[in-house]
Amino acid sequence: MIRNVLGSVLALVGAAAAVLSPFRDWYDGRPGRDYRVAELFSGISASRPGPLDSILLAFLFAALLTVAGVVLRSRLLVAAAGVVVLGFTVLWMVRQGESVGSLAIAADGSGLGWGVAEAAAGGVLLLLGAAVMPGRHGAGHRLARKRRDQPYTAPGSEHPDTWPPTQEPGPSVQTSTLPEPEPELYTGPDPAERHGPGSGPSPAGRDTAPYPVAPDEAPGKAPDADGHPNG
Repeated sequence: MIRNVLGSVLALVGAAAAVLSPFRDWYDGRPGRDYRVAELFSGISASRPGPLDSILLAFLFAALLTVAGVVLRSRLLVAAAGVVVLGFTVLWMVRQGESVGSLAIAADGSGLGWGVAEAAAGGVLLLLGAAVMPGRHGAGHRLARKRRDQPYTAPGSEHPDTWPPTQEPGPSVQTSTLPEPEPELYTGPDPAERHGPGSGPSPAGRDTAPYPVAPDEAPGKAPDADGHPNG
């Protein structure tokens, strides 16, 4: 957020400086608005252009690119505006140097004026603003990270084995109409194995059929010393 605000301020200040520079002196007291755009490609002349033919038109176009870039958070548009301002300024310096033979700064105010310096500074500020601005890439990155942090949504019943997202097998689909068999609740060892292997079932679980009970033996009465039942 801070980078976006700082970059936007630098870009807008640079665009304002570029637009105001043609109203200042560029060379020998001649303001920048008195130079045609076509003269930057063909050669400097002494004629004065109209409002739509001067170098001011190019700087106004750069200012529109800057405003659009700030609104859309586009570093490309702001950088393009800076290239336009610096490109036209350097091209003017080349043509002006060819016209007069050399470029100089004199103490009496002749030679290069403050308008050229202001235009060059505006182009540099535009490029700095484009470099500082995070652009739309930063907003897109934050949106992608927000989507990545959101939990996954469980799939529907038509894809039961695609959850969880680690591609591990999930629960199978029950196609039978009958209820699933319930597992036994007892999970301990087998009773036959509690007395060791080969010992057979416990005495409480043995079959007593091979040992019939005598009819005259009443339950609960022990035999005497001779083996006859008491009572």
